[in-house]
Amino acid sequence: PRLWKKLHVEAGWETALESVLRERLAALEVSNLDWVKAFATDAPPAKLAFYAPPAAGAPVATPPALRPLLSLVRIDDAGLRAVLNDWLGLAFVADDLAQALSLRSQLPEGGSFVVKAGHVVTRVGVQLYAADSEQAGMLARQQEIENLTRQVRAQGLLADEAKTAAIRAEAAHTQASQTLTDVRQQAERATQRVHALQMDVLKLTQAHERYMQRSTQIREELEEITAQIDEQRALRGESEANFERHDAELAELQARFEDNQLAFEALDEELTAARAQSRDLDRAATDARFAARNMANRIDELKRSIQVAHEQSERVAASLEDARAELETINEQTAHTGLQGALEIRAVKEEALHAARLELDDLTAKLRAADETRLTAERALQPLRDRITELQLKEQAARLNAEQFIEQLAAAGVDEAELQAKLTPDMKPSYLQGEVTRLNNAIAALGPVNMAALDELKAATERKSFLDAQSADLNSAIETLEDAIHKIDQETRTLLQGTFDQVNLHFGELFPRLFGGGQAKLIMTGDEILDAGVQVMAQPPGKKNSTIHLLSGGEKALTATALVFAMFQLNPAPFCLLDEVDAPLDDANTERFANLVRAMSDKTQFLFISHNKIAMEMAQQLIGVTMQEQGVSRIVAVDMETAAGFAQNIV
Repeated sequence: PRLWKKLHVEAGWETALESVLRERLAALEVSNLDWVKAFATDAPPAKLAFYAPPAAGAPVATPPALRPLLSLVRIDDAGLRAVLNDWLGLAFVADDLAQALSLRSQLPEGGSFVVKAGHVVTRVGVQLYAADSEQAGMLARQQEIENLTRQVRAQGLLADEAKTAAIRAEAAHTQASQTLTDVRQQAERATQRVHALQMDVLKLTQAHERYMQRSTQIREELEEITAQIDEQRALRGESEANFERHDAELAELQARFEDNQLAFEALDEELTAARAQSRDLDRAATDARFAARNMANRIDELKRSIQVAHEQSERVAASLEDARAELETINEQTAHTGLQGALEIRAVKEEALHAARLELDDLTAKLRAADETRLTAERALQPLRDRITELQLKEQAARLNAEQFIEQLAAAGVDEAELQAKLTPDMKPSYLQGEVTRLNNAIAALGPVNMAALDELKAATERKSFLDAQSADLNSAIETLEDAIHKIDQETRTLLQGTFDQVNLHFGELFPRLFGGGQAKLIMTGDEILDAGVQVMAQPPGKKNSTIHLLSGGEKALTATALVFAMFQLNPAPFCLLDEVDAPLDDANTERFANLVRAMSDKTQFLFISHNKIAMEMAQQLIGVTMQEQGVSRIVAVDMETAAGFAQNIV
């Protein structure tokens, strides 16, 4: 990058910095200034500056009354600041040319003043600045670009905030729409409540009338009750006398009742004890029956065991008889001799078995020790194997790199002996890479030498001839397509005009049938039929509206129905499905709609979804869904003719 891309000067002083640095403003950074010696014999055609930043530099001492230009430059790199100390160390700033001229006597040796306009004042001269190339003002444009970039980022943030605000506004609008819907629902519920309250008022009025009638009836009954009270008072005296007599009898009966109650409690305790004893006896009987069943099962098992024991004793007795017979036939001395030999063989086999077991244990211990030694050796060998594999991979990579370098040298025709003489041990790869870059740049600066210009001209001529032929073919194809488009437009206009006329005719016929009068038509809103729109003009009987938007909701729905049926008659289908078309219609319009559907059902079968009784009356088949039980739906179908005949038979 050039030097001006690394500098940031205070706003307004860009021209002053460019005036002082001149071509050094576009200087190139190099790591070694000795490389510039290559330009000594072949200098570039334009001004070119180089700089090599040192590690650090001491600041230049400036007079305290003067303001150095370097103080307005913001630099983060210490090496670059050292370079600018060398270039701008004796450059100072002044507010204007008059101030610079008045203070030039305070300048140190070799120092100069520079103003914002770029004019330079020294102790012995004045240099007026003017842009002398198209590269002037690069620093100002760079800082302007940076400012614009920051503004773009700021505008991007503002745009993001605006988008966020728009999203929030849309969410608020959605919420407001939802709130409006809720408010409308609340208004509907309020209307329903008003209707319910009106019904309650009517019911209360009827209840008040019934209350007045009942009040009159109650007054009459009160008069009758008053007469009855007088009679009851007369009877009360007799009742009090009878009450005293009966009270004495009741006291006597209560005494007898208490005695009977004590006797009843004693009998109840005896009954409870008897019931407990009965339950204990029942439980004992149940346990006895269970024990009896267990004992019976045990007896059966013992019987089976005795039978099995008898059978076994019989088999043992038979075996004993056989053994006795065999014992009688065997000589006692022979048996003793054979037994002694068998014991000796057994002892020998046991000793051999013991020795084999000892040997097996010894071999097992040795095998375990050998396995442990093998595992230890394998653990020690694994790092060595990994190291060998790593070294093999490095050796293979080095060999491949060497082969590639040898191939590249051979392809370039390099004299290896001369190259070996030029290479020294202290030469660094970075220096060689820099030399390669410098040579490539020098080769690129020479520009390409086109040795195949004639061949390219011939190829370009042939290419032009081919493209001319292709262009002629394309122009011919374009003319053919334009003719086809013109023909298609003519046929489309004819077909569209005929279709429009037929739909308009049917629409004018069906509209009076649905409205019981009036007139309607379709009007094209344009001269070109392919680009024109269609406007619907509908005037029900008794109205002089100028547009369809002045009609009510039911009239709009009926007009749309007439238009749809007019299009349907253009190319009738065997089936037509209508989904609650009669929902916004009143009874009179629904009856006209039903009559039109009934008239059109001669050629088309209509399937319609409706909740209107008038529309259901014209149907021949009714299919509905009912829920006789909660959560269980069932489809019900009714044939109207069959149902009507069934009703007549019942009558």
